[in-house]
Amino acid sequence: MTSRFSGEFAGALGCLAAPVSAGLAARLAGVEGLSGPERTAIAQAAERAILETVHRKVSRVLLLELNAARVTGRLTAPDPAERWNEFLKIADDPQFWHSLGSRYPSLGRRLDTVMQRRADAALTLGRRFAADRSTLTDLTKVDPGELRHVDFGAGDSHRGGQSVAILELDRAKVVYKPRPVDVDKALAHLLDTVLPDVPAATRIRVPAVITRDGYGWSEFIEHRYCASDAELSTFYRGVGHWLAVMRLLGGSDLHTENVIAHGPVPVVVDCETLFSTIPQGPPSGMGLAVDAAAKLVDETVLRVGMLPNRGAALGWRGVDSSSVGALPDEQPAGQVPVIIDAGTDHAHLGYAEATPQPGASLPSPKPALADHWETVAAGFEEGSAALAAADDADVLEAAMAAFGDCRIRMVLRATDVYEEVARMLWHPVSLHDEPAAVHRATGLFVQMAQQSSAAPSDPDVVAAEIADLLTGDIPYFGTTPHTGRLTGPDDTHWLPERDLVADALTRWRGADLEFDRSIIRATLVSAYLNSDWTPSKGLRPPTLISRQDVDKRRRALAAGLVREVRDSATRGADGTATWIAPVLSLTGWVVQPLSPDLYSGLPGVALLLAGYRQEAEAGRADPLEDLSPLLDATVQTIRLAGDHAAKLRADGVAMRPREPGGWVGLGSELWTWLTLRGLGVVGDEALDRARALAAQVPEAIGDAEEYEIVSGPAGAVVPLLHLAAATGEQQWTDIAAHIGTVLCDAALRKDVGVAWPTTRWPGGLGGCAHGASGIGWALARLALATGDARAAATARSAFAFEESCYDEAAGGWSDLREIEPDLTANAWCHGSVGIALTQLDLARRGWRAANAANAANTANAANTDSVLRRAAAAAYGHGMGWNHTVCHGELGVWELMDAALRDGFAPAGVDREGFEARILASLEENGAISGMAREAFSPAMMSGLGGVAYQLLRMGVGSTLPSVMVLDDPL
Repeated sequence: MTSRFSGEFAGALGCLAAPVSAGLAARLAGVEGLSGPERTAIAQAAERAILETVHRKVSRVLLLELNAARVTGRLTAPDPAERWNEFLKIADDPQFWHSLGSRYPSLGRRLDTVMQRRADAALTLGRRFAADRSTLTDLTKVDPGELRHVDFGAGDSHRGGQSVAILELDRAKVVYKPRPVDVDKALAHLLDTVLPDVPAATRIRVPAVITRDGYGWSEFIEHRYCASDAELSTFYRGVGHWLAVMRLLGGSDLHTENVIAHGPVPVVVDCETLFSTIPQGPPSGMGLAVDAAAKLVDETVLRVGMLPNRGAALGWRGVDSSSVGALPDEQPAGQVPVIIDAGTDHAHLGYAEATPQPGASLPSPKPALADHWETVAAGFEEGSAALAAADDADVLEAAMAAFGDCRIRMVLRATDVYEEVARMLWHPVSLHDEPAAVHRATGLFVQMAQQSSAAPSDPDVVAAEIADLLTGDIPYFGTTPHTGRLTGPDDTHWLPERDLVADALTRWRGADLEFDRSIIRATLVSAYLNSDWTPSKGLRPPTLISRQDVDKRRRALAAGLVREVRDSATRGADGTATWIAPVLSLTGWVVQPLSPDLYSGLPGVALLLAGYRQEAEAGRADPLEDLSPLLDATVQTIRLAGDHAAKLRADGVAMRPREPGGWVGLGSELWTWLTLRGLGVVGDEALDRARALAAQVPEAIGDAEEYEIVSGPAGAVVPLLHLAAATGEQQWTDIAAHIGTVLCDAALRKDVGVAWPTTRWPGGLGGCAHGASGIGWALARLALATGDARAAATARSAFAFEESCYDEAAGGWSDLREIEPDLTANAWCHGSVGIALTQLDLARRGWRAANAANAANTANAANTDSVLRRAAAAAYGHGMGWNHTVCHGELGVWELMDAALRDGFAPAGVDREGFEARILASLEENGAISGMAREAFSPAMMSGLGGVAYQLLRMGVGSTLPSVMVLDDPL
């Protein structure tokens, strides 16, 4: 998301742009073949582009100078608005800009370069249009007529201010590309070769092009929504075809701006980033398994850019910029720079909330992506089969050879990284001391090269990249596939020569396309911000619920799931192991090697393996081979990840603090170490590692964006209390108490009780994972441990708010996210299951008695029984049939019903054997289902099938495995 400066200082830039515009107009007058109106259209477009570019570069400088003029009394008009206009008049004078040279020595020179390059690019466009206009009918099919309007900047500027431009003529539009377009023709030929049986009207395609020396013209593709379900199905099948083709070609960067939905056809309008190479990078420091898994992910269809994925870079955190995802209402609201109080002399730089707008890659206003995802997977299989058939027929290699001499581009650093560094280089401080700014930027790029195998590290290349950013361009690296060696800014070079076409064919022929299919299915979850719980039911009701051999079937199901976890591991020769699956983080869901978090990461898998080993030794689970070595390898990977992060901190590397939460973050790993110690997997090493994690919590609290228990500060309270109990060290309780103060201070007073704001729901939520019940539970646990009266009172208020959300008519707690109208939630994350389990945990720890001591709170304590009965009825009646997960599925409901059946508050007519037989029958008939991505395997504890297996282990009579839903006391 870029800044939202809206031309506030345009009135101060005319004196800069006017000479450049006049010079361009004079040069355009000498171009034969252009009419007067056409020259004017080009000149006006160039002036707009120049003003917009310069405005972005100098706005911060002008804000600083405005403030200085106000403070020093240079502005003398009587009111703020007049003083603003007074400043604009002062600034619209060449002498003003000349005077800035003493404070910003390089500003004038750099601005002159930016503006002149834009003007030169516009002149080049004019000359090329005049020379080629007679051939444009090949694209438009009609005489396009006279040029009326030009829009520069349809993409980043490269190589001297050049950018894609859209030309609007009397009767048609065309696209100008200041790069060779031979690759477009080669790709069109390949599609004709491998997909001859797909009707031309519905076959995936690229725009028609006219090739010229160093540039080309392209057909303009209009965005059109699909007109029917049949067209939507064709569109998503085409997405699968593109994924198969780009898997072969090593395509990348096909984000939302590079694909246009033209009815049932997804058209790739920018296909220059093919045959991307991924050099072997330096070791991650987290083990060979992590390195191997990361390389596997890098080489899959995920790198194409079409599949949903969440950004992690500053300014793009959580944004899905993929061409298939980027769904409306599923993008985070981010902060973008804006000028606040513009039009007054108090104008200053600030931030405003902004959400990325839906792109032209979407085939409908609100795509029901989950309904079409199997079509995408099927399209990938069809496309892959068509490519294999072409290879068997000996026509694929010839079609690939056509790419050999085409110019292609490689993106070695993400564009958002370049944009962030460019903003830094144009900051007033940087303009005041350009050498120091260049030194900082160089350090950032060198540090990036140490972490990213593709990023250049050669000093000459880095210097050329920064030189481009200093003059307004995004660095551009290109080559031909038969050459492979990249040419970058200032004719620098990077990477060795190699035949990229031959490499691509070799990789594709040896690829595990089944793994790619699993990646496609797994990425669906990344498209949705609310995919931790979805209102779309996904399970077929079991047709036969047998009560026979319940325990034998339970054991077989658990063994099957753990066997799948074992067999899907990526292992390293150094005794490490990991898995590739959707991982939950603050940015949303991302398919990657597992994180060091309990919710969807390695600690959850370690706990599952340790639990299975214990249950098998006790005779409550079927023996499985190779679990102990895999458990040791998993723990070793967690250990190395912690050591690597500690080393980076010790080396002074700037790092964003980890989340403090109990399921995602420091608290989750802390609790897991203590629990693994209790299970006999590790010894007192666990205490040292837990201490190191706990010591990071205070810093993480300061950086927290939410208050919840999953990833926020509230989630660290219970793990810290466990550590204090295990070590007898008061400092961990003190940190927990500080968190309690933070939570009490942040509570929002509601009509009834209190809640806590979230980024997406400022009024607060109910429920356990992100809302009042979870945060109230953490405060109540703190109050029980320390006697903190304020924490206790705030916890009671949180529970009062939760109770106010109960809908008697609906028979459940309202889901304040309002995903669907009149919906109640019945899961651990949102709704009845989490609400009841937190109350059960508090009840067995004496919360009822602590409240009963205060007569004013007797009703609150007595209401616990009612909450449990109502929650059990709601969860049993409405929480089954979604999926099988712990977080938001049947194995989460099981934990509540297990307690309800044991303690006597289960719904009438429900018995343990029948209820558990129902869950087993659902697993047997449906297979274990983890949510939206039905066939995507995930070993995750809370959101995946690892947690299903863990709960099946706990279902065994006599099991003492701790609950992951309330972070039970370590054994």
